[in-house]
Amino acid sequence: MSDKDLKIVSVETTILDVPLIRPHKFATTTADAQPILLVAVTTAGGVTGYGEGVVPGGPWWGGESVETMKAIVDRYIAPYITGRGVDDITGIMVDLERIVANARFAKAAVDVALHDAWARSLGVPVHTLLGGAFRTGVDVRWALGAAPLEEIVEEVTHKMEQRLNFAFKLKMGALDPVVDTERVVKVVEAFDGKVGFSIDVNARWDRFTALRHVPQLVDGGVELIEQPTPADQLDVLAEINRRVAAPVMADESVQTPHDAYEVATRGAADVIALKTTKCGGLQRSKQVVAVVKAAGLRCHGATSIEGPIGTAASVHFACAEPGIDYGSELFGPQLFAVELLQRPLEYSDGRVHLPQGPGLGVELDMDVVKRLTRD
Repeated sequence: MSDKDLKIVSVETTILDVPLIRPHKFATTTADAQPILLVAVTTAGGVTGYGEGVVPGGPWWGGESVETMKAIVDRYIAPYITGRGVDDITGIMVDLERIVANARFAKAAVDVALHDAWARSLGVPVHTLLGGAFRTGVDVRWALGAAPLEEIVEEVTHKMEQRLNFAFKLKMGALDPVVDTERVVKVVEAFDGKVGFSIDVNARWDRFTALRHVPQLVDGGVELIEQPTPADQLDVLAEINRRVAAPVMADESVQTPHDAYEVATRGAADVIALKTTKCGGLQRSKQVVAVVKAAGLRCHGATSIEGPIGTAASVHFACAEPGIDYGSELFGPQLFAVELLQRPLEYSDGRVHLPQGPGLGVELDMDVVKRLTRD
């Protein structure tokens, strides 16, 4: 293989709309389908690598959408990186910072596609480019919908009986806080401590509301509190963290290495939700994890409801990065009503397993991709 074989000859983007098995509720919106920007990077040697541009539920979370990502990649990123080598990931991603500010979800899609193409060109898995895998899978926490108590109990019981998941997350923030808190405590009490539950408020409560209800949730048995208050109010998050015994996890508050530094120095969280999407890809994720590890905090492998490409990338990252030491919620493909891969990712024994083979170790079913492509 010569350097010429590694030259990027095309960068193509496709928007997919993938239906979900049930509506997935966030604090401010509900998704019935997950839009995905599929980015394909092809080399002169005929190798194609894929990445996903995915945001959780639309632009409400971080200001990006599949439509904005497509415009950024097509107009500003693709022309700039065409002709460069897929092995020049560090240089490309550094240079992109001078061309496009922020847009971390779009950059993550390109970063992953470059890793996939380079690893496939070398005939090695992506985790090799990250230092090699030291484990073969990670634990997966399942996110529950906003269903009645009986349905949630049935869903949790089914997941446990199938040995798919042993820990669960409940979304909050959309209902009246009093009603929401009572609902969650009833779910937790229904399992009498036999199941681990976390909650995620998606940064929608103010200080007063959080100080009133987070202690009630912890007293009710919730084991992890995720981002109860706005992302930029780190002093408020730190106050909550000091007042409750359960660990507090920062998600919206941490998207860059500096964000991680600020959270750590203020004592605003015990755990960081690490999304390879919101951080801008695998390279930038390593920088965030390094800061978190140096501060003595833990990292949770979080999700933006990625499809199998984005999920596979996060699994490779988690299996090669010891700093992902607080489990994961890489359940995205389990929520999809349609299988995008020729061979699905493996979920069993409460874990998602590292796919084998070159690149990300997964192969898209292009017939399904074509059927789900947005006109």
